[in-house]
Amino acid sequence: MGAQFPTTVCELGVPLTASGARLEQVPAAVLHPGDRRLPLPGWTSVTRPERIAVIGDTGCSVPKTGTVQNCANHQTGWPFPTIADSAATVTRPDLVIHVGDYLYRDDPDRENDKQRNPGCTTTADAASWACVVADFFRPAETLLAGAPVALTRGNHEDCNASFHGGAGGAWFRYLADELRDDGSCDRFTDPVAIRAGLLNLVSLDSSSADPADNGSTADKAVFTRQFDQVNQYAQRRPGEDFLLFTHKPLWMVKAAGHTTGDVTWLTRVLGDAVADTALHRLARNVRLVLSGHVHLYQMVDFDTVRPPQLTVGSSGGPLDNGPDDLLVLGQPVGTPPQAVHQSITQTVGPTGGTGIAGYADLGHGSAGTTWVLTFRTADGRVLGPTCRLDTSAADKSFLCPPGTPTGPGGDRPGGYGAAR
Repeated sequence: MGAQFPTTVCELGVPLTASGARLEQVPAAVLHPGDRRLPLPGWTSVTRPERIAVIGDTGCSVPKTGTVQNCANHQTGWPFPTIADSAATVTRPDLVIHVGDYLYRDDPDRENDKQRNPGCTTTADAASWACVVADFFRPAETLLAGAPVALTRGNHEDCNASFHGGAGGAWFRYLADELRDDGSCDRFTDPVAIRAGLLNLVSLDSSSADPADNGSTADKAVFTRQFDQVNQYAQRRPGEDFLLFTHKPLWMVKAAGHTTGDVTWLTRVLGDAVADTALHRLARNVRLVLSGHVHLYQMVDFDTVRPPQLTVGSSGGPLDNGPDDLLVLGQPVGTPPQAVHQSITQTVGPTGGTGIAGYADLGHGSAGTTWVLTFRTADGRVLGPTCRLDTSAADKSFLCPPGTPTGPGGDRPGGYGAAR
């Protein structure tokens, strides 16, 4: 479609019983993957994915004004290429979940890796096919060749003023669940349920929720209807696990002080919308909420029917500052307020500070009965405790090894630190 999208996009449904998929008769100068074989689900209708890599906020930040990320340096600048390779070779997942924000090159004329990105080098090239390749498809090539991917939209893929073209148009052309060939963009789309054998994923588009992150509750009714739909999906399969993944977090703690109530959490409109549903909560078999947006890794749980909130916004963009986990404990979060039972935020300092780049590793072995969560750094090393999700649907929390501190504690390796 013109200069922004000089491409042909094809879709083909593949049955779960298929044993292989291969690209044939593709008239492309360069083809990826090189062997033409596409990854298919490794599960059946009566099993589930055993290993999931969760990534988010992966693009290289090249804003129109302000600090430009070092896209050319994948060791101390832009970690996503390293993270994608580590996830592919160390974790070796059979499913990848991306919680949104792919396209960060708002002004490619300012990037420092132009030689790698022909067609994504000028201001006019922003959100073009070449920039989608530069920010996502090329750095994620090894990961995309190894496992199926479930995607949700981030606020960096929002609509422009004309609701046509731009980053939103790129999302709907190349990455959305229902692809479009006309460059159009909508602010809101319905939740999408994805069956992965006995595991169910639901993608909820929260890219337009509270655009300024200032606590706005505009469009709450829209999100209430969407969370009602999520609950309806889950209630149809009460004996199966559901993972809700959405870009903006429902109950992520950005900052906490020394007094009860001195807490900043995101995203109020989504938390309020959940409280306004017919159930006034998420369904009991929604086991986890996976999000990004804040450039940190954090797990908070409440030891109630509310599912733990896992935030993985630490996979590419400049990292944010995180809270002191000891100050997060007991803080009232959400609607209605519930006290945080456990908080694990990966930061370089013992009492908060700049986040650490990495991704989440969720395991559920064939003999396992629940999910096991690990944080991995950019090079794939385990950092912090490995925790097991309690099987209770009434008191959902992660069980970590005895003696594991809930605060940061210990030595925290640095790297990839930057102010957004």
